[in-house]
Amino acid sequence: MGARAPRIRRGACVIAMDEASLRASAPGAPPPATLPAAAPRPPTLARRVLRRLGNLGLLAVVLVIWQTISMRVLDDTTRTLLPPPTAIFRAAWELISSGELLRHLRDSLKREVVAFLWASMSIPLGIAMGWWKAVNDQVDPLVEMLRPVPPLAWIPLSILWFGIGDTQNQFIIFLGIFFPILINTITGVKGIEPNLIRAARCLGASEWEILRRVVWKAALPQIVTGIRIGLGVGWMALVAAELVGANSGLGFLINDARTVLRTDYVIVGMATIGLVGLLIDWCIRVMMRRMLPWSRSMGG
Repeated sequence: MGARAPRIRRGACVIAMDEASLRASAPGAPPPATLPAAAPRPPTLARRVLRRLGNLGLLAVVLVIWQTISMRVLDDTTRTLLPPPTAIFRAAWELISSGELLRHLRDSLKREVVAFLWASMSIPLGIAMGWWKAVNDQVDPLVEMLRPVPPLAWIPLSILWFGIGDTQNQFIIFLGIFFPILINTITGVKGIEPNLIRAARCLGASEWEILRRVVWKAALPQIVTGIRIGLGVGWMALVAAELVGANSGLGFLINDARTVLRTDYVIVGMATIGLVGLLIDWCIRVMMRRMLPWSRSMGG
């Protein structure tokens, strides 16, 4: 018979260990060999697609309820005001195949991009206001007086200044984008950890180097948040401006369809606005997640 394993008594408990366990617990003994953990298998394309489609369950339910109410509950006259989703899809295909929807979408996106380029001047202005108190003391009263005024309140005056056209629309969008970016930039600069600034100065960094290598990078996540908010507000202001002061664009498409009682075209225009706004925000998040992998705010 083999050797009996030694026992260690502690009170009422008896712990039995065999010789292999004793050797493994001896000082300086090599750790027991373990099998490598199997690497998790990446999800297949089909699983990723199904996972994404699973998030659209509520939307599918809403569409089914909408279709049922429009076809079973509403009469022909009321159905004109709330057409079913099938009629919306047919109208969308008509607008896409004729090129009219893409033309209006192109004009709206062009106005948004031009206005955003002009509104980007709020970034250096916000850095200056957050970094130098003298600049903030001079500019802040003017900003806080103009910021509460909604962009839509500027539409009558902008039509008198610029007439009906791209310039008037771009001015309204500019107002919607400018202030969110400015306020978030100021907040980002003022919220920088003071020890980062002290460390840079102790290492001999100049004022310009601190602004370029410390302030800019530390405030960039907050600036990106301002850009996301600003583009969303500007996109909403764009549609409102095009309703009354444009001869093309998604807002013009909606207003023009309203005059001829094409509510299906109106809903297609509204759905396009929502989908494009979602796509713009998604592109910004993906781009910034790759550019700022160190930022926790970009992880969502």
